[in-house]
Parts: sequence; structure tokens; C-alpha cells
Amino acid sequence: MRELDGYGNEDLEEDIAALEDKPAEKGLDSTVVIVESGDQVLSPDTPVYRLRLLYSHETFLAAYSGEPLSPQCMVLVPTRYGRDLAQIIGPVPRKDGDRLFSEIARIERPALPEEVEKYDANKIREQEAFTICKQKIEVHQLEMKLVSVHYLLEEPKILFFFTSENRVDFRELVKDLVSIFKTRIELRQIGVRDESREIGGLGVCGRGFCCHMVSDKLKPVSIKMAKDQSLSLNSMKISGPCGRLLCCLAYEHCFYSEQRRLLPLEGSKVYHDGTLWKVLEVNMILGKVKLTVEDGRQIQALASSFEKTDNRWIIKTKSK
Repeated sequence: MRELDGYGNEDLEEDIAALEDKPAEKGLDSTVVIVESGDQVLSPDTPVYRLRLLYSHETFLAAYSGEPLSPQCMVLVPTRYGRDLAQIIGPVPRKDGDRLFSEIARIERPALPEEVEKYDANKIREQEAFTICKQKIEVHQLEMKLVSVHYLLEEPKILFFFTSENRVDFRELVKDLVSIFKTRIELRQIGVRDESREIGGLGVCGRGFCCHMVSDKLKPVSIKMAKDQSLSLNSMKISGPCGRLLCCLAYEHCFYSEQRRLLPLEGSKVYHDGTLWKVLEVNMILGKVKLTVEDGRQIQALASSFEKTDNRWIIKTKSK
């Protein structure tokens, strides 16, 4: 028997399997800052800030014991690819025993005016390098999409970030780029979620992408999350512009998981007034459950009315 969802669409998991993150994308390369060892205790008085790498839109925590730093100012920090500039978002409150600070980056110092000028000048060079690299990709007929280019501040190196569905042999491309720019070239493959985080845009809700505006920490999202939230398995409704499942499914999953533990599921049997009722619908957002009985009667009960006794659900008090 074919199973249909609430919209009359056939519920075929293979049709939406492509929306899940591919195994190769779950360990995507990202620009992680160099952190101190957890054995090095951070002084309770040392201020901690959240910083953003502007070219990748990734955020991280860093400590600085000098003069207080104001939001939007640029600072020099070590990163995986070399020393570079990052922007201060703001101070982060600290709590005793907070494991968030077990490993943390160190801000070297505020950026010098000439370093900020060089950083801004590099943005123009990055645009030119982007155009040249894109042309070379077309010449070599490579199946890859160039996303962004970044010049490191103090390293003679250019980073090219791209997406691709398959492995790409870009050795000839690198040779061309080296001959043009006369410096070290690194091509880094990222996922489509990383691309959305970097570029930004508007989601189906009309707000900025979650990965760009809310949190840059990309959590794995699965089809099971959509099912647990009783959503239509329609790719147009549960996927974002990146072509993957909506990030908000992961953000809300904990709430739905907890509610499902506290409430009977659709199709469950519930004892009430000596009668066995069947759960028709569970609205976890409103906290209401609709039930029916064989004679066609229906009632609606509040989530707080349910309890599980002797491995069976009952309604404690009648609720409309």
C-alpha cells in the first residue's frame, strides 16, 4: 500500500534522500583557529570575545588580556592557514565551570591601521582573482563551482574555496594559477551548506539564512527530524536554497524529541472514562491532542492532561 502524506504526496524516502548531507560533506574542511591546550588555565579575569572571520563568516571565541575591545574592531589572530584579521562581535559572559572555555584562541593584538588598509585592498585583489580563476575553471572544463577567494594578510598564499559533487583533479588549474599570481595557491573544497553560510541570503521564511545570521555551527540534519516533526516529506517544503534540509529542523529537533517523550504518538491508544480512544493528531506547538472513538466522537485534550501509568496512556482530567 502506498503511504500518502497530509498533502496527498506519496511519501517516498528515496525521493528526498538527496536532501540529506552527503557522507563526504560531514567532515568538511573549515577555517578553525589555532587554540591553546586545555591544560593552560584561562584566568577568570581575562575577557573573552566572540570573533568572526569575515571571508568565511565563521565565528569563534578568543581571549585578550589587554585594553577592552569594542565591537566591529579588527584584531590579529592565528588561524589554520596563518595569521589573519578577524572582527570582534562582542564580549562573551563567563560562567564558572563552563566547558566552553576549555580551549580557546588568543588575540595577539588589535589590528594596525596599515593592516586594515591592506585587508581592504586585498578585497579588490580577491575579486580579480575570483574572475581569473572562474575563467580558468571553464577553460579546463572542471565540474566545480568557485565560491570565494581570500588573500591571507601575512602569508604569501591565496585560498580558493569551491564546491563540487565529485572529486576534482585540479592540478593543471593550480599550475595555471601559480603562473599567474606567482604565489602559493590552495584550493579548498567546501559543502553547499558552507557556501550558504559564506554568501548568505533569504530563506523561505523571509529571514536571513540561519547558517549566516543565527549560528555558523552547521549541525547534521536528517530526514528523520522532518518525520519526527510531522512535516510533509516534500522537498520544496523542507529544503533550503542550498538544496539540503532546512537548518531549523535541527534547531527544533530537541523540542520535538522531548514532547514526543511526554505525549502519545498518532495512532496510540489512550484510556479515558473507561473507553479506549485513538490519537488522531498531536499538535506539539499548541500542546493539544485530538482523539477519536469508534462511534465517531472526538475530543481535544491538553498536553498537560496526559500521563503514562503501567505502560499505558491515560487522561488525568477532561479538557476541551
